[in-house]
Amino acid sequence: QVVVRGDTGKREFIAFWLKEGRVLAGMNVNVWDVTGPIQDLIRARTAVDPEALADPSVPLESLI
Repeated sequence: QVVVRGDTGKREFIAFWLKEGRVLAGMNVNVWDVTGPIQDLIRARTAVDPEALADPSVPLESLI
């Protein structure tokens, strides 16, 4: 499953690849200071809510 957070039309987004609800990979496009939280989500290996992951108003750190 691919979850997108942000605006692809403006080329300001984060794409997350999930399997069984866990984040396997993430790619940020013109969204800064998110590398650490993306890595933390991957390393945590815990299931996340895809709707919360897609919502820019939800801090990534709160999903870990």
